[in-house]
Amino acid sequence: MALLLQGRVLTPQQELADGWVLVDNGIVAEVGQGAPPACRERAGGPDHILTPGFIDLQVNGFAGHDVAQGAEAVAEISRHLPRTGVTAFLPTLITAPLDEMIAACEAARRAPTRGARVLGVHLEGPFLNPARAGAHDPSLMLIPSRTAVRRVAAARPRLVTLAPELPGAGEAIRELTGHGALVAAGHSAASYEEGKAGIAAGVRFATHLFNAMTAWQHREPGLVGAVLTDPVVTAGLIADGVHVHPAGLEIAIRLRGPERIALTTDAIALAGAPAGCQVLNGREVRSDGRAARLRDGTLAGGIETMDRLVRLVAGLPGVGLRRAVEMATLSPARALGEVDLGRIATGLPADLALLGPDLQIELTLVGGEVVFRKESHR
Repeated sequence: MALLLQGRVLTPQQELADGWVLVDNGIVAEVGQGAPPACRERAGGPDHILTPGFIDLQVNGFAGHDVAQGAEAVAEISRHLPRTGVTAFLPTLITAPLDEMIAACEAARRAPTRGARVLGVHLEGPFLNPARAGAHDPSLMLIPSRTAVRRVAAARPRLVTLAPELPGAGEAIRELTGHGALVAAGHSAASYEEGKAGIAAGVRFATHLFNAMTAWQHREPGLVGAVLTDPVVTAGLIADGVHVHPAGLEIAIRLRGPERIALTTDAIALAGAPAGCQVLNGREVRSDGRAARLRDGTLAGGIETMDRLVRLVAGLPGVGLRRAVEMATLSPARALGEVDLGRIATGLPADLALLGPDLQIELTLVGGEVVFRKESHR
C-alpha cells in the first residue's frame, strides 16, 4: 500500500520546504513540493521533517543486547534501532581471541534483520596498539601477521579498525582492502607520518576521531592531524558531548566538512536502556545515563542514540539540521560505498525517518515498511 509522507524534506543534498515523498512497493516513487498527490495513507505535516534513515557504522550493542552474544542479539538490536531513526548499521565486535572474533563475525553477518539493515560487520581489532587500548583488553591485541590477516579477510568483515603503525600494517591494509573491506585507523599511537603512510596504503576511515589515538600537538600532529588534513578519509565522530568536547566537534566539522564526517554512536548494550552496568571483557562497565565507564574512569563506548547526536550536532555554530543529517546518512553511506542508501531520490529504497517538530523520531521505514511508529503519532 502506498504511503505519503509530508514535511520539510532533507534529501540531504537539498532541502524541500513544504515537501512530500510518496512511497510505494518499498521504494521512493516520487518526491516533490507543494500540493501532494492523492493518497489514502498519510503521515507527517508541514511542521515535520523527513530525512533518509540514519546509518551507524559502530554499534557494539543496544537495548540490553551485545553483538558478541550472537545472531539473535544482533537481530534484536536490528529490531530496536529504528526507534532512534537508524535504518542500517554495522554490528561491531571489539578485541577478543581471534577465533571468537571470527566466529562472532560470521554469526552477526547471518543474523536475521528485524528492522534496521545489517550492512556487514565492523571488527574493531584485534590489530590495535595496546598503548591506546581504551576499554579493549590489551593482552588480546595482535600484530597483523600474514596468517592472522588472511583469517580476518576470509571472514569478510565490512569494516576493520587497526593501528597503522604496527609492524606489517601496510601489507594488512592492502590485503583487507583487496578483499573489499573498508579499513579504518584507530586505537593507535601512530605519528603523523605513520598515519599518512597508513592512508597511502588504503586507510579511508578513522574510528572515533580523537579517542584512543595520538592527539594533535603543534610540533607532532599525530594521527588526528593526519586524518584532519587528508581529503580522502572519512572520520567517525562520537558526537555525544562526552567523547569529544563540542568545540572539538565544531573544529572537526569545519575542517572536514559534513561530507567527510560520519556520526557514530559506538553504542554498547547500555545504550537505549536504563542506567545500570554490564560486563565487558570481564570488566564492569557502569552507565550514569550520560556516559559509560570502567571503574578507573575510562570511557567504554557510547550510550547516546543517533537521533540525539543529530540534535546535538545540529545545534553547533554553523552546522544546522541539514548538515547534521548528512553526517548521519549520506556520509556513512558514501564511506561504505552504499550508493542506494543515505539519500532520498526517486527509485531508491524507502529507508526514511520522520521527525516531529521537537526533532524526536515519530516514524521509521526500512524498504518502505514501517518498522517503528511512536505510540502518540497518528
